Amino acid sequence: MRFAPGLLLSAALLLAAPMALAEERTAFEQQAREIYQTVVEIRTAKGQAKVPVMVDYLVRELKAGGFADADIEVTDYDSAGEPVQGLMVWYRADGKPKQKPIVLLAHMDVVDALPDTWTRYPFELIEEDGYFFGRGTADNKYGVTSLVATFLRLKAEGFKPDRDLVLILSGDEETGMFSTRAQAKYVDEKIKPAYVLNADSGGLTLDADGKALLYNVQAAEKTFASFELTVSNPGGHSSAPRADNAIYELADALKKIEAYRFPVMHSPMTLASFKSAGAQTPGPLGEAMLAFAANPADEAAIAALRAEPSTVGSTGTTCIATMLRAGHADNALPQRATATINCRIFPGISIAQTEQTLKQVVGNDGVAFKLISNLVESPESKLPEDVMAAVAKALAARGLEGVPILAHMSSGGTDGLFYRNLGYDTVAIGGTAAKLNDTFAHGLNERLPVDAFYGGLDHWYIVLKDLAGSE
Repeated sequence: MRFAPGLLLSAALLLAAPMALAEERTAFEQQAREIYQTVVEIRTAKGQAKVPVMVDYLVRELKAGGFADADIEVTDYDSAGEPVQGLMVWYRADGKPKQKPIVLLAHMDVVDALPDTWTRYPFELIEEDGYFFGRGTADNKYGVTSLVATFLRLKAEGFKPDRDLVLILSGDEETGMFSTRAQAKYVDEKIKPAYVLNADSGGLTLDADGKALLYNVQAAEKTFASFELTVSNPGGHSSAPRADNAIYELADALKKIEAYRFPVMHSPMTLASFKSAGAQTPGPLGEAMLAFAANPADEAAIAALRAEPSTVGSTGTTCIATMLRAGHADNALPQRATATINCRIFPGISIAQTEQTLKQVVGNDGVAFKLISNLVESPESKLPEDVMAAVAKALAARGLEGVPILAHMSSGGTDGLFYRNLGYDTVAIGGTAAKLNDTFAHGLNERLPVDAFYGGLDHWYIVLKDLAGSE
């Protein structure tokens, strides 16, 4: 086929544009992008048994990048009847270590996604409209990618740390955390680090225009607890309805929980976080943050913060229905109805106290409660000065010198809570960046800005060279 000269020139320009863009990416960025795509497209959700597939892939990459067999350990676990694996990688000190090791955390598993509910297929990395879409793009396969890619980059450059860097990747953080517990126990018994750094939280908060407002360091997290609420009933034929019905009775209990608001709580950390964040956050939300920091009893500020998904968790305990199952046939009365209630409990309040509150709210002894999670309460961590200095250095390298760095309490749970309970200061200093409520982690159409992906790749590189540099 022949083209007119003008058409030929246009076609050449169209082809040259993406090629030029590709050439602008460094070899390291291209490698990180390839790792990211590969791990996002492995469906490491509960029930899929794909965590070992991801482990095999990462091990191959690490070995190809120069890590010896002795530097890599794969561990097998049973996570509530499903086999999962953990991965530990040592970047060993050059000679005798001059400082205690640093442990680095991320998790390989994801919350599952139902393809028929997504706009795009969730287990394919799709770049569109300035975002990377796919399950795990934010939580937490970017964390895995950035840490693994940084290890490979440092190894390729011949970096020789003055202390051991140990990468700990768990396989079931989103579910039973069996791998997390075992790995934390191993770290405590065999590694005994100076502190633990987590890639599963922390990072830059952006305003609506994409400008960096502040950098969050996770120094505490709420307690995760899930309960099953069950109503049982003799049931019967649907043509002969009973006066009582398990589904209706459970629904009444759920509506009471929906209407209940746990007491407002705060700590010096959350008040300081709201004060700093409020000064950087424009509009009514920032005003509410400042008002709450000045007066935690300010009802208008409380209402505003509790109406906003990104801040409600910092004002107290939350409990929310997440799963529901009932009945066994469409022509039979339900013999059992069960709902899962997930709670994120404010530090200082026990799981037992929270369960007792829910029972009082429901006010029905016929609703049976069962704790189905097996987690522990977690204390706050101190912020190591050298870590904060390294984070500031990494931000400055991105042109973000002067962006406020503040400690915060995460509403979600991470692997870090087990390390905190073993006495290790555990802080999350992820390299990503996002606007409020814009990643949709655990939800539909999870995504991460493309600029944030590439912009954060140097983050761990600078932090680790600063904390473990031999010069």
